[in-house]
Amino acid sequence: MTLAGKEIILGVTGSIAAYKAVYLLRELVRLGAGVNVVLTEHAQKFVGPLTFRTLSGRPVLTDLFDPQTDAAVEHVELANRCHALIVAPATANLLAKAAHGIADDFLTTLLLATRAPVLIAPAMDAGMWDHPAVVANVATLRARGVTVLEPDAGELASRLAGKGRLPEIDAILETLQRLLSPLRDLAGQRLLITAGPTREPIDPVRYLSNRSSGKMGYALALAGLRRGAEVVLVSGPTSQSPPAGAVFVPVETAEEMREAVLQHLAWATIVIKAAAVADYRAREANAAKIKSKQDGLTLELAATPDILKEVAARKGDQFVVGFAAETHEVKRHAREKLEAKRIDLIVANDVSQKGIGFEADDNQVTLLDRWGGAIELPRMPKLDVANAVLDRILALGAAKPAKVPR
Repeated sequence: MTLAGKEIILGVTGSIAAYKAVYLLRELVRLGAGVNVVLTEHAQKFVGPLTFRTLSGRPVLTDLFDPQTDAAVEHVELANRCHALIVAPATANLLAKAAHGIADDFLTTLLLATRAPVLIAPAMDAGMWDHPAVVANVATLRARGVTVLEPDAGELASRLAGKGRLPEIDAILETLQRLLSPLRDLAGQRLLITAGPTREPIDPVRYLSNRSSGKMGYALALAGLRRGAEVVLVSGPTSQSPPAGAVFVPVETAEEMREAVLQHLAWATIVIKAAAVADYRAREANAAKIKSKQDGLTLELAATPDILKEVAARKGDQFVVGFAAETHEVKRHAREKLEAKRIDLIVANDVSQKGIGFEADDNQVTLLDRWGGAIELPRMPKLDVANAVLDRILALGAAKPAKVPR
């Protein structure tokens, strides 16, 4: 990610999380952005202007009518010049002012004056985020096109637990990247993506699974979000962090993944089944742990549901993509799977090669479609593969968004 040449306004309000804005500023500057920091009166009670001035290399704006600050009488020009305005942290008070058009300080005046994308990262104490007034204010702002992130859940400054923590810095930066991205060719599309392995229990401590890391599915989710799509990510157990902005649905077994996929199928315009779903499960999982070192132990297996085939059979106007992880005769087996499942596109890769596929950061795939096309991609990072897959989906005619089901 780079923000070279981008002018960013960073507004900081009076929250205990104001100290985290220092880390956000440091990352914005490291990525090449020019940052003007605006502190509210209450924000200065938590972190002083000198810290922000030192890191930004620019004067910190605090008083709309400070005669010693040239920018104080140029707030409209500053608002017009910026590429994005971020408020982090944003208190419930700031949300209320912004929603109702109150401009009684430098920051709220800039919020009214700017026509650049606005990103708000809230932080507040337990229970406040769910208060009807805050819910209504957030809905108003989002209806106007303001991006308001969901706060994280966890222990808060009051030592209560709940939803109200400032979103992680990486999540704020990723959302900013999407807001500033010139490529929005998936705007209006709704992507349903599966990722990772499934785990089929044998007993309370053992399970059947595979080597899938989920990296490819998560890369597809990230690429889709950056290109303007809405994304639901259904994932088996992985160590990956879901990208900010995706609706994340964690599952464990193949049956749980099937239920989650079918629940969101009518909503989706594009379905990408990147998960490595276990083909078999124990017919009867033991309720108690099987004792170790039993010679001749027999495990009876049953087939798991074929989610991809069921999705293809149920689909309406959706474009359906599958993955084929093969170890030999990759193209032939992938083409057979494409035709047997009756899907639109299949992404085939040779998982016997070292450095690509399962658990790797790179992949090398062939894209086969139901119209007979075949495109071989060179080895590249999985995010680049994800963008190539999305390019191919659009090229094959999935660019027209379907109507949202009633």
